[in-house]
Amino acid sequence: MTVTDQPDTGIDFDIYDHAVQDDPYPLFARLRDEAPVFHNTEHDYWVLSRHADVYDATRDDESFSNANGVSIDASAWNRHAHTVMSFLAMDPPEQVRLRRLVSKGFTPRRVRELGPLVQRLTHTYLDEAVGREEIDWIGDVAGRIPMDVISDMMGVPAADRDEVRRQADLLVHREDGLRDVPPAGMEAAGWLFSYYADFVAEKKKGATGDDLTTALILAEDEGQRMTDQEITAFLFLMVVAGNETTTKLLGNAMFHLTQHPDQLAEVIADHDLVDPWVEETLRHDTSSQFIARLVTQDWTRHGVTVPAGSQLMFALGAANHDDRVFTDPERFDIHRDPDEFGKILSFGGGRHFCLGANLARLEARLVLRELLSRTRSIQVDHSRAVRFYSANVRGFAHLPMRLEIS
Repeated sequence: MTVTDQPDTGIDFDIYDHAVQDDPYPLFARLRDEAPVFHNTEHDYWVLSRHADVYDATRDDESFSNANGVSIDASAWNRHAHTVMSFLAMDPPEQVRLRRLVSKGFTPRRVRELGPLVQRLTHTYLDEAVGREEIDWIGDVAGRIPMDVISDMMGVPAADRDEVRRQADLLVHREDGLRDVPPAGMEAAGWLFSYYADFVAEKKKGATGDDLTTALILAEDEGQRMTDQEITAFLFLMVVAGNETTTKLLGNAMFHLTQHPDQLAEVIADHDLVDPWVEETLRHDTSSQFIARLVTQDWTRHGVTVPAGSQLMFALGAANHDDRVFTDPERFDIHRDPDEFGKILSFGGGRHFCLGANLARLEARLVLRELLSRTRSIQVDHSRAVRFYSANVRGFAHLPMRLEIS
């Protein structure tokens, strides 16, 4: 079977459709079963949805390239994507060189040492929020901590952080019917990139201290160092990849657990269940739903050929619900077999496996444990939850919640 005679399944699937984003999982099931290599003919991009296929594709550097970035937004998909998305929009050998340099600054030790900061920020924002009759979990807590952690990690002055967070929020929202970054998002991207470029320039005048930016300026590998532009691009990537996805992870965790009162009661009684709660959230409703690749050579799977030059989306959210891998995948279950947690694809795979995976997990676990330590009961008004819309990221913009303090 060639691309021209792919069977017509009648599936109407578009990642930009807000109705699809509201609940993509029934359509994901149809894609896996009926069109595991799906072609959106109107907009000419492809979607890969089965776990085995996505797993293999994330490790196939011969057939798939990151050179155009990981988003098919019209303004983002181009050969200059690396100037704002760092090594995430590169192929070897440049990707290997830059990731090795970044890893010298973004070390496991540095991530572990962020624990007290995460706890301190959580204390601060919960102290402000818990006295109210109702809070917005996203606006009051979950949407504030990840960006503040990143800013502190970078060494961004405290006086600048509220504005940096505001601009970052504008950057990622997508309006219904618009298949690209809206004007406000473009302006925010320009503001942030300019801010970080100036910030790096100032840091280089006196590169001292224990912040990540200084570490990146000083990082050296086989006599090579990062350029100012490369450091700026990585800081910008941190805003996009490290901020919004963690916020959405915290929101999705709260939304889904509170839909299962029995599991919620267990977690409140036993905080050791926070870790599997986070892992099941990553599997059940991952923040990062799609990552894009450029197809570099004709690629055939399930009798369908995707031609070279195509845009191909790896549907991470669909892969995490594949019943060929996960037991009763539509069920949210914090008691899922740990072996299944080891198979989630929320952070991608291969050489592009998310560098910030450990940081996202650390933040989520510490924030949720601190919340549980203060509360006897948690109630989320699911009917008033406001979804956040983005072609790649899934989560909530607002999540009304009531807490009974212990």
